[in-house]
Amino acid sequence: MDALIDVLLDSIKDTAELVPFLFLTYLAMEAIEHGLADRIQRMISGHRTAGPVVGALLGALPQCGFSAMVATLYSARVVTIGTLVAVILSTSDEMLPVFVANQAQAGTIATIVGVKVVVGLCAGLVLDGALKVMGHDQSEKNRISELCEEAGCECGIVPEHGHAHTDGHSHSHGHAHTDGHAHTAGHAHGGALHIARCALVHTVEVTAFIFVITLAFGLVIELVGEDVIGEVLGVHPVRATLLAAVVGLIPNCGASVVISELYLSGTLPAGAMLAGLLVSGGMGLLVLYRTNSGTRAGIMHNIGVTAFVYAVGVACGLIAQAVGFLA
Repeated sequence: MDALIDVLLDSIKDTAELVPFLFLTYLAMEAIEHGLADRIQRMISGHRTAGPVVGALLGALPQCGFSAMVATLYSARVVTIGTLVAVILSTSDEMLPVFVANQAQAGTIATIVGVKVVVGLCAGLVLDGALKVMGHDQSEKNRISELCEEAGCECGIVPEHGHAHTDGHSHSHGHAHTDGHAHTAGHAHGGALHIARCALVHTVEVTAFIFVITLAFGLVIELVGEDVIGEVLGVHPVRATLLAAVVGLIPNCGASVVISELYLSGTLPAGAMLAGLLVSGGMGLLVLYRTNSGTRAGIMHNIGVTAFVYAVGVACGLIAQAVGFLA
């Protein structure tokens, strides 16, 4: 019973840490949709080609919030798929705290983080470049309004005097007022509250989904046990690399903790550790499946992103094992 309570508390903690990131992301998205941040939207769109570089660097920070944020932005087509992949591959998640707590050498930590950043950056740029060569246009209009419709939150409707439309125009109703300043202020205040409400609806919905999945995976890890996982992963380097990458895909901070601790204990080879940590992108993939699965094509797209991340992680892990990474 105590173990179950611990899993429940850890799931609540892991999920709660994401709430500020998700809420701020949805606030920005709603602001873009309602025309309150046109300059920010132009700035993001104007630097889409450099997205993987920025994403890989931000992903190195010791938390999993950025991957959730970028997954949401990609679902709205604000950033490119290369940026999403770069963030997932470079995200450190809980690896840094575990390594620091175990007094791992600073050089070892810097090497692992550096490799993850370089791999994420290169994979993101190559993916975006390949899609461009193949004629796939990633400069499509953002689909924030579509996400709102799928969530059923009626975010496209501005209360009181006006209605917001997906074409970006606002249509007012009623008569002109002589006190223009007060009238404008009222509209601005109402619009801000509406945007905040819509962002809150999205945040609550996604947070609930993340909590349920996080709790389920946490229970699986607790029931199976880290010792059993260690025995399975430590038998053969190649199999260990393949399985470590599967464990890394689990959308739970516990995945990176298990992989890090198994490596530090000597159970997991360095190559397998790298493969597992590369694909351990925090809640990024989980949020992607929640926000980009409105159609069968969207689900298949998500599976393709997952498969690509897994393939990159395994390939890098096998190469690292062959060259004696961290030996």
